[in-house]
Amino acid sequence: MSASLLSPASIAIIGASKTPGKVGHAILANLVNDGFEGDIIPINPGAGEICGKKCYPSLAEYGSRIELAIIVVPPAAVLQAVRDSIAAGAQAIIVITAGFKEVDTDGAAAEKEIATLCKEHRVRLLGPNCLGAINAHHNMNASFAPHMPPKGGISVISQSGALCTAILDWAASRKLGMSKIISMGNKADLTETDFIEILSADDQTRVIVGYLESIDSGKEFIHAAAAASAKKPLVIFKSGVTSAGGKAASSHTGSLAGADIAYGAAFRRSGVVRADTFEEMFDYAMAFSMQPLPRGDRVAIITNAGGPGIMAADAVELSGMKVSPLEKAHASALRSQLPKAASVSNPIDVLGDADPQRYVQAVEAALDDSSIDALVVILTPQAMTKPAETAMALAHCSHPEKPVLVSFMGGLDVKEARDKLITHSIPDYPSPERAVKALKAMWEYRRWLDRPPRVLTRFPVNRHRVQRIIGRHLRIGQMQLGEAAAKAVLAAYDFKVPKGGLCANRDEAVSLAEEVGYPIAMKIASKDIIHKSDLGGVKLNLSDRQAVMDAYDLMMLRMREKVPGAQIDGVYVEKMCKRGREVILGMTRDPQFGPMLMFGLGGIFVEVMKDVTFNIAPVTYGEAMQMLESTRSFALLKGTRGHAEVDLAAIATALQKISQLVTEFPQIKEMDINPFMVGEVGHGSIAADARITLSKEILK
Repeated sequence: MSASLLSPASIAIIGASKTPGKVGHAILANLVNDGFEGDIIPINPGAGEICGKKCYPSLAEYGSRIELAIIVVPPAAVLQAVRDSIAAGAQAIIVITAGFKEVDTDGAAAEKEIATLCKEHRVRLLGPNCLGAINAHHNMNASFAPHMPPKGGISVISQSGALCTAILDWAASRKLGMSKIISMGNKADLTETDFIEILSADDQTRVIVGYLESIDSGKEFIHAAAAASAKKPLVIFKSGVTSAGGKAASSHTGSLAGADIAYGAAFRRSGVVRADTFEEMFDYAMAFSMQPLPRGDRVAIITNAGGPGIMAADAVELSGMKVSPLEKAHASALRSQLPKAASVSNPIDVLGDADPQRYVQAVEAALDDSSIDALVVILTPQAMTKPAETAMALAHCSHPEKPVLVSFMGGLDVKEARDKLITHSIPDYPSPERAVKALKAMWEYRRWLDRPPRVLTRFPVNRHRVQRIIGRHLRIGQMQLGEAAAKAVLAAYDFKVPKGGLCANRDEAVSLAEEVGYPIAMKIASKDIIHKSDLGGVKLNLSDRQAVMDAYDLMMLRMREKVPGAQIDGVYVEKMCKRGREVILGMTRDPQFGPMLMFGLGGIFVEVMKDVTFNIAPVTYGEAMQMLESTRSFALLKGTRGHAEVDLAAIATALQKISQLVTEFPQIKEMDINPFMVGEVGHGSIAADARITLSKEILK
C-alpha cells in the first residue's frame, strides 16, 4: 500500500482542470513541473490536453491500469470516481474533495460508504478533505501545495491541510530538507497509526513529525508509536488541549479531541517527543534530523557575549541538565589558545571580537572533553564578528555522539550564516533558550531509549470473588459499589482494609464497634450520597458505645434533613486506622487510551493544588515510582524537617495492584482509594476509604 500511495508508477487525476487556480489544475501542474517520472493521466471529459499531457474523458477511455488515483470532483461525484478508480486497478486513492463528515451527517454517511467500498476491494484511502501527499525523494507532489521541498530526512503527517502548506513554506524559508508530507484529512481509512508504521520503516525518513487534533484508536497508537520511537524520533504537536481548543478541533475535522492529560501519558509511555507549539515541533525536528543524540546531560556553552551565555546557562539548569566545566587538561589547553580576557569556565566566553578560528578552538576542546555530552554555541553580531565565516568553520566541527546546537542571535546580520548552518546540518535557533529546549528533548528521548525493559508484576489475587461482587451488582443494575463491596474487591486484590462492616441499625453498629474494638469510624452508607463528609456523614474516633449511639442518631437525622430522598442502607462501621500520610489512588477510563491511573497526596494537595499525576495501565514498578516522583509534593513523601520517609514501595505496589485490577475487570469505570494511609517503611499501609463505579459495557 505505501508504495502505491507514496511512490506509484502511475497517477490518474480525476477532475484535472485546465483552469489555473483550480485545485485540479494545481495538482496536475505540480506533478508535471516537479518532475514526477511515472505516468500522469489527467481525466476530464471537456479537455484534450492539460499541462502538456493528453487528457482522457474517463478512466475507461484511458484503458490501462493505474496505481494511484487522485479525486478532485464535487462530493456527489466522488463515489462513482472511487468505483471507476477501483475498476481501473488503483491500489490507493486520495480524495481531495471536501464536504463529508466535517460538514453534516449526510456527508458522514457518504464518507462511510466510500471507505467501506475501498475496504471491500483492499484499496487504501487517504482523505477525504485533504491536501494530498508529497514524496520529495520520488519527485511526487500529489497535492495542491505550491512548494516541493528539497530532499531531506523529515517526514510530516498532519490532520490539517492548511498547516501542511505552512510547514512547506517554513521549510522553504529555512532551506530545510523534507522526505514525505502527508495530509490525512478526515481519516476515513488511513490514520496517524498507519502512517507512523509506514514512516518508521522508511529509510528516507530520519524523524517523523505529526500535527494531530485527535487519535482514533489509543491502544493501537501507543503500540505503533512505541515501535516507531524505538527506531527513530517521533515528534507530535497535539492541538485541542483546552476546552476552547477542543471545540475548534471538533468543528474543523468532525472529530473530538481527547483529554489532554491522557494524551500526555500516552506520549510518555510510547516515547513520543511532545511539542507544545508549532515552533517547538520544528525546533525539535531540526535537532533530531541533523545531530546525534547526547549520551548524557552535561552541556558546554560557548558564547561571544556574557548575557546570552548566562541566558543559556539558566535554561540548561532549569531544564534539569548540567552546565559542566571542562576537565583541567582541556581547560588549560584552551586557556593557552584564547586571549587572556577570555573565560574557559562554563559558559566559555570567547569574547566579542572572536574570529572563526577562536570559535573552532573552543568547540573542538569541548568535543574532545569526556566530561561534556552536548554543546550550545552562541554568536551575537558585533563589529568584529564574521557570522558567515564562523558558520562555515563550525560546519567542520562534529562528533558522532555529541550534538552541536547553535543560536546565531539577530536578524539581517546573521541571515546568511543561519542559512549556511542549516545547509551543513547544524540546527540554528533564534535564541539560546530554544536551542536548550531542543537539546532537552533530545536528552529525554535518549533516556527513553535507554530505559530498562518493561516487566509487569502479576500479583496472586482472588479474581473469582471480584467476579461475584461485580456480577451481582451488574445484575441488579447497581453501578456504584458501596464502601463494603468496594473494600471487599480491594481485599481480594491483597489490599489491607480496616476491620468493619455494614450495619443496618443502631444496635448492629454498637455490636460491631465492640467487636472490632474502639476507637471506630462511622460513615453513612448510601449510593445517593457521594461526598459523605461534606454532609456530616462521617464520624471519627468514636471511643465508646454511647458515642456510637449518639453519632448514629445524629447522622440519620442530618441525612434525612439534607438529602431527604436518599436511599440509606445503614452505616459502615470500622476500626480507626493508625496515623500515616494520606494519599489518593484512583483510576478513570479514557475513551481513547483506556484505564488511567492517578496518584496524589490527599487533602489540600488534591483539592486546591491539583497536584496529581496520571499514567496508563498497566504500569511497571518503575513507572509507578515515576508517578510518585513527578508530583510537586514528592519531597513530603521523602521526609522533610524531621519527618521520616513514608513507605514509597507500598504506594508503588498499590498502584500496580490497581493496574492489574482494572486491566482484568474492564467493567470498572472509575475508582478511588481516598485516603490510602501510608506509614513509614515497615509500618504498613491501609485503604481507609474506597469508591468503585461500574459500567454495563465492557470498556477499553
